[in-house]
Order: sequence, then C-alpha cells, then structure tokens
Amino acid sequence: MENTIIQGRLAALRSQMKEHGIDYYMIPTADFHNSEYVNDYFKVREYFCGFTGSSGILLVWQEGAGLWTDGRYFIQAEHELEGTTVTLFRMRDEGVPDIPEFLQQNMKPGQTLGFDGRVISAQAGKDYEKRLAAKQVSIVYDRDLAETIWTDRPAFPAGKVTVLEEEIAGRSFEEKRGDVMQKVEKEGAESFLLTKLDDLMWLFNIRGCDVECNPVAISYGYLTKEKTVLFIQKSALDDSVWSYLNEKGIEVEEYDEIVKYLQNLSAEGKILVDGRYCSYCLYKTMAEKQTLVEKKNPTELLKAIKNPVELANMEKYYLKDSLALTKFIHWLKKNIGRMEITEITAADKLEAFRREIPECLGLSFPTIGGYKANAAMMHYEATPESHAVLAPEGLFLVDSGGQYLGATTDVTRTIVLGPISEEIKRHYTAVAAGMLQMTNARWLHGCTGRNLDILARQPIWNMSLDYKCGTGHGVGYILNVHEGPQGLSWQYAEGRSEAVIEAGMDVTNEPGIYIEGSHGIRIENVMVAENDVKNEYGQFMHFRTITWVPLDMEAIDEKYMTETQRDYLYAYQKEVFEKLSPYLDEEEREWLRAETGVL
Repeated sequence: MENTIIQGRLAALRSQMKEHGIDYYMIPTADFHNSEYVNDYFKVREYFCGFTGSSGILLVWQEGAGLWTDGRYFIQAEHELEGTTVTLFRMRDEGVPDIPEFLQQNMKPGQTLGFDGRVISAQAGKDYEKRLAAKQVSIVYDRDLAETIWTDRPAFPAGKVTVLEEEIAGRSFEEKRGDVMQKVEKEGAESFLLTKLDDLMWLFNIRGCDVECNPVAISYGYLTKEKTVLFIQKSALDDSVWSYLNEKGIEVEEYDEIVKYLQNLSAEGKILVDGRYCSYCLYKTMAEKQTLVEKKNPTELLKAIKNPVELANMEKYYLKDSLALTKFIHWLKKNIGRMEITEITAADKLEAFRREIPECLGLSFPTIGGYKANAAMMHYEATPESHAVLAPEGLFLVDSGGQYLGATTDVTRTIVLGPISEEIKRHYTAVAAGMLQMTNARWLHGCTGRNLDILARQPIWNMSLDYKCGTGHGVGYILNVHEGPQGLSWQYAEGRSEAVIEAGMDVTNEPGIYIEGSHGIRIENVMVAENDVKNEYGQFMHFRTITWVPLDMEAIDEKYMTETQRDYLYAYQKEVFEKLSPYLDEEEREWLRAETGVL
C-alpha cells in the first residue's frame, strides 16, 4: 500500500534540493549534540520517511531515497518503510555499502552533498570531505531543508533545569572541574568546548528534561583555567538554579550565542574538542582561526567510573527496581487468561509498580513490551493503533527501566505465559547460560568488552545463532540509559572505540535470540566491575551484579546446560530469593520460592 503522506514530503524535499542546487541530501537521527535519543523537534528523519527507530540515516536524491540502520531495527524498518519508496540498507550486512561508499559509487564528479551541519558530527563531516574529495564533491552544510516543509514542527525544547544536590551527586562541581581541566592541560590544550549533553549534566551537577526519558538540558560548556561558561536557554532556569550557578562562579550565556562567542575568541591558545559530539558546523566555525586539539571528552571516562556515593545509591535503587519488576511478573502470571492484558496495559502496570517507589522520576526509556513474534524486533514499541493482546501461551519480552533520584535502571526479562515449544526452551536456556557465564566472568585488568563478549555469546554461537548487537553498554547515573565508553561487544563500529573495563564502571549483560515471525528472548542485568585479587600476574577483576529479578524456570531445560552453568543458575536464583523475599507478602514470597527453585 502506498504511503502518500511520506511520498508527498519527499517530493517537497526534492523540490527544495533542486532550488538550492543539492544533489544528495542527508538526514541523520541527531540533535545539535549528536545525542542518541532526541527531542521531537529534531525528528526530521522520521518526518521524511516514517521510520521511528532511534538510530538511522536517511539519504535522498532525485531518483530515490535510502535508509541506513543497524540490525536491531531491520524488522521494524521493513514494516515502517513499506509504501514510502524508501529503500532499506541493512548496515553491516554482506554486500551492503555504507553511506560514504554509496556516495562514492553513485555521485557524479562535481555534484553537491547537503546536510544541516548542526546535526552532523565533526568526525562524520570530515570523513565525507575526505572520502568524496576525489570526485570534487561540494558540501553545503548551512541548510535545514525541513524548515519550510515541516510547518507544524514541535517547538524547540526549553524544559525546566534542576540542581542535583551534592550528597546525591557524590562530588562537587569544583572537584569535577578540577579533574577535567587537569586532563585538558595534559592533552596540551588551554580550554575545552564540551558539547555532549549527559557529560554537561554530570560536570555541572544539573539535570534537565529536554529529551524524553533522558534528564538532559540542551546546552554547551566552555572551560578555561580562569572561567567556566554555560550556554543554556535562560528561560529554563529558575531562581534556585541561578543562585547555584552564581555561587559556583559559572557564567551563563544564551544557548544560541555559542557561534558568536566562538567567533570572538582570540586566535591564541588551543581548544580541546571531541569530534564525535561537536557538530560539523561548530567545528568549521572554530577551525577558521582556532588551533584545535581533537581528543575524546575527558568527562566521558570520569563520568563512567561511578564514585562511591553513586555506587551505593545504585545498589539501593536497583534492588527497589528489581522488586517492582518481580511484583509485576507475579501479577502477570497470576492474571494472564483471567482478564484482558495487552502489550500496552502490561507496560502501564509495570510503570505503576515503579511509580510506587517515592524517588521514581519516570521511565529511563519507553518500555519495550513484545509478545511472541513482536519480541523478535529488538526495539519494538507497541502503539494504540498496533499492539498485541497477551494470551496464556508463548513468551512476553519486557525491556524497561526507571529514573530514580539515585539511579538509572535498565532490565529485561522474557516471561513464560503458557505452553512453549522445545525450540523456545532451548533458546531461552542458551540465553540464560550466556548471561550467567558473563555474570561470573573473571579477567585481568586491561581487557575490553571484546575480550569478554564470547562468554555471553558462546552458548548461542554453539547453535549457529547470533544477535545483531553488542552484549552490553554502560548506564548513566540519573542520566542516559546508554553511556560510553565501556561496553561488551565482539565488534565495534567505525568511530566507536573500545575502552578498558575499569573498577566502578557499570555495564549491562543482555544476550538474546531473535527469530523473525516467531519469538524474541533477551535477559538483561546490570553489573558493576570491581577489583579482585592482585598478584604477580596483575590485577584480576570481576563483576558484581546489582539486578535481582528471577529467571523463568518454566523456560529452562537443564539438559541443555553444563554443570557449571546449572551451578551459576541456582546461585543466582537463591540470591534473588534472599534479597527480595523480606519485602514480599506471604503469597508473593511462596510464588518467588517456586519461581526461583529455592527449596
């Protein structure tokens, strides 16, 4: 069926391209800070092609259009692009070119590539310059072609900003600033332009609400030895925030004054800038007369290693969050078949359990609740127009998380609602075995996620199956649910660096199996890396799990497990029961005893 709305928008875009002499126009999923999740104002790619996933780039030319996205979204993108005339390019699949390769193959010498330079990172922009130089391609980066077409575009975000008290943050702004500037100077720079939103929130000990589920405020920071400047929308600041910023000696400028401010800087001195998050537009502005030191934001690693206050709060709220999810699983298993429950009402019920925790601030991302075949789409989201009704059979996957005044949580469980096939049992058992092997990892300091990923993937690879994503990512502290630089993966996309796993870093542990048209299984816990024995071989390390939600014994067939994997299973289930049972009523406690297999 033709999607005439999207086709009409693409026709209008092509008309604008013609008018401005642009042959190919690129629209990423990004804001002015290259954030993973964006405010509705920035959902230009979604507007022009209908794909709602959080990651993807749309490329439009006169004769066609293509959407590039990764394996998490292939199934979803196929559905959403139907009838739009937009072709799906499955990133990293064999024979599929990436966008620079596609442009190299298809652009004619002397043609023009266009994009809004505020939403393309400096790193990506420079890469296009380099790879298209041989074809003498011109780049136009000062055009947001959506402006005249998207007439009912949402307003630019300017949500209320709040201060995070020091006793919750664990360290003061002054302490963090001191650490940051020490690293800036070590890199040979005198000043630092910080453009990454969650790093800005961490450094300034403030939080915002400009992106759904991510407590960030649209802003920039400029630091020198003598001063700190915060570029933010002044309308978002109340008296208490002004008072805090004044007390800390932080100068405040309007958000959109950043370009003018950078243009007026003296040409002396070197500015540290991270090309992954600084926009191509800002980069070009600075490069005109500044000397740039292109390095990673020093804030990223400092933020990723949680301080003792953060770790203590995380442990506390992960237990409360685990309790909320466990109570939900009990409610679901008790009521399935007795009342109508849909993917949407189930997600609402889980949110209600979380909201009972007084410090709950909301969700850390929109709940992914997928029944049967819907769960095979890794980032599926049920809508009022399209959702499934749950029945007492098959699997229900729920990936969810909460924001608390002391933690950001992320947890997935796949729940048995009734009879399941032998194949599903084999698959669930393999996913559980992989998750438990990673839980019990021990390694020498210096390892990255690439060294450890095989522990989670091995039982799945043994069946000649795989999942098209990493095994784990870092999680923010009252911040974004995805945080770098740490992660668990056997392969890293270009531009994404590996990071040594340090004590104090948290990381998710979430292997899965996704069978299109049938089922999806994911089990996800969050773990914190800790130092273990230190001896003549070096510093050994291990993970401490902080998520305590039972695995579904109805889906596990122990004949598919090794003896060691079975030991891991029963040790984890026992600890779940011991940690949660004091907070449950008698009926819930007896159910959990049976659910965990604890005698």
